[in-house]
Amino acid sequence: MRFATDTGGTFTDLVVEGDDGLWRAFKASTVAEDPVRGVLDALRLAAGDYGLTLRDLLQRGDTFIHATTHAINAVLTGTVARTALLTTQGHPDILLLREGGRPDPFDFSTGFPKPYVARRDVWELPGRIDADGSVFAPLDEERVIAILDELAEQRVEAIAVCLLWSIVNPAHELRLGELIEARLPGIPYTLSHQLNPIPREYRRASAASIDASLKPMMGRYLGSLTRRLADAGFGGRVLMVTSQGGVMDAGALAKAPIHVLNSGPSMAPVAGRHFAGAMAGDAIVADTGGTTFDISVVRDGRLPLTRELWVGPPIVGHLTGFPSVDVRSVGAGGGSIGRVDRGGILHVGPQSAGAWPGPACYGRGGTEPTLTDAALVLGYLDPAFFLGGTMPLDVTASERALATIATPLGVDVTAAAAAVVELATETMAQAILQITEEQGIDPERATLVGGGGAAGMNLIFIGRRLGCPRIIVPEAGSTLSAAGALMSDLVTERRATARMSTVDFSPAAANDVLDRLQEECAAFAAAQTGDPAEADFVRTVEARYADQAWEIEVMLPAGRLEGPADVARFRQAFDAEHQRLYGFCDPASAVEIVSWRVGVACRLKNAGARRLAEIPGRLDRPARAITLPNGERHDAPVHRWSDMPVQEIFSGPAVVESFFTSVVIDHAQFHRAADGSLVIDL
Repeated sequence: MRFATDTGGTFTDLVVEGDDGLWRAFKASTVAEDPVRGVLDALRLAAGDYGLTLRDLLQRGDTFIHATTHAINAVLTGTVARTALLTTQGHPDILLLREGGRPDPFDFSTGFPKPYVARRDVWELPGRIDADGSVFAPLDEERVIAILDELAEQRVEAIAVCLLWSIVNPAHELRLGELIEARLPGIPYTLSHQLNPIPREYRRASAASIDASLKPMMGRYLGSLTRRLADAGFGGRVLMVTSQGGVMDAGALAKAPIHVLNSGPSMAPVAGRHFAGAMAGDAIVADTGGTTFDISVVRDGRLPLTRELWVGPPIVGHLTGFPSVDVRSVGAGGGSIGRVDRGGILHVGPQSAGAWPGPACYGRGGTEPTLTDAALVLGYLDPAFFLGGTMPLDVTASERALATIATPLGVDVTAAAAAVVELATETMAQAILQITEEQGIDPERATLVGGGGAAGMNLIFIGRRLGCPRIIVPEAGSTLSAAGALMSDLVTERRATARMSTVDFSPAAANDVLDRLQEECAAFAAAQTGDPAEADFVRTVEARYADQAWEIEVMLPAGRLEGPADVARFRQAFDAEHQRLYGFCDPASAVEIVSWRVGVACRLKNAGARRLAEIPGRLDRPARAITLPNGERHDAPVHRWSDMPVQEIFSGPAVVESFFTSVVIDHAQFHRAADGSLVIDL
């Protein structure tokens, strides 16, 4: 048995892969003050469904995969450890100056954003490495020891180290690590050249600072998770989902917790890629949770990575400087709150009702109208069958909450509910348009893959707005991120900085770098699987045209660069990628390679059928009245998802229900595919 959990802002999702290869999905409310309790609550639901005790269920498991927002929430709320940054003398303002710029270049009233590490906690160290790796000034160890002793007196909880040109010669950073261990035993620290060996100082310093600040908290969290799972009976392997779309051992992640910042959202595109795999062309993956709407794309079967992962708003937030699956999030989910401002304008989100009290219909004391309340009033949800009937919804409470926006808008409650759905749909569609335009994807030629428990409430309307020809809602779509975790591989990567130009290219020097990175990744794979055939390697470089400011990542067409022919193929690949991203290329200019990367993905286990087990439920599904956002009212037939014959064509308006989601369909045709997915043709 394998378990995969995703702790979201409203629900904690669990997918269990049984010994028969079939999956079962479960949802429990997230407990904000103790996320592990929400995980254990979901496991108890699973144990009851299997007719086992919690201990018996966990003892049957060999792998537990966990995705969490715990780390990113700590960064957003500033509840991380007090961290000191040690940097080269004369460069104390790396985190303050950043890379320049402001969100609006003509808005001079915006203040300078605060650095991630307070200026009082930044310490300058005498000693410097030059750009060629030579020692320009020796490290002043007496001064370093004095600073470390002062940090001990100030009770600093973590230390980040980022020295100039440590990526070329790490001697000073390594010596600092030795001194920290000797003078401050037990205090976690991060050396920038080990974590993120890139030449850009701000990104390297930011990554090291964020990583170090998370180590005490994530160490406690992961310790609590593994300990409580073990106490409950689990004796298998605990893995954590990473921002790069893979998983890592919990112990390894505790040493580099920055990898978990975008943990949960990175798994939805992994699952979306699988379920859209049979469809030609590109795919848009939309994961609608209770708090956020997460969007990603799949292009040519690949998940685009980005180094522009900001925690908080772009430019004024904190840049991780670390590769992550390119996922964009907006504050629009099932719990997004609707309100009318003083000017009489309706807004939906980004504020969310969360898990507690949740939408008004949950009956937990919430009084503000949400997207879920609007969907309930419009007939998209069955109040007696929410979460398979385990959580009845209060229609009267939803109507009462929606009246607070219907009155100032001068409309009835139904019209107010339709307006909430329509505005949320537009917010989500605009977010999709932004990422697809940047990736060069035409939504009118892409498949829209929807997931998340709240996806079905307006996915059909998003598809209409974008002009997508087809929508796919996977059978396990309500727990899309957790399902993606069961499909993911154990991944790691190794990077190195080595500048080289196509004008004066040295195949021997290039292969030395690639071989070293390859050997490190192969050693990792051998330790994890013991079988090289169970590992896939990928080699990329970050390169640019001569005198350009920024690089792009390009796949290396060959594993090694043996001569002019291999260099020419790389050059063609670079020009093609530049053309795709920016609409032009410059074959006459030299291409400069800045950094090299080798990544490895180790297959943990061939996933089972990737199908949900049939769950007996209420067979009668009487038609019910629904109201579309345009005001049309229909008596729509209600289909039980698992009872729909495969490949039989149905026509809307209709509602398709499962235990965990409800998909409303307008005037479109739909059918159940062989893999259990709901396919809607627009």
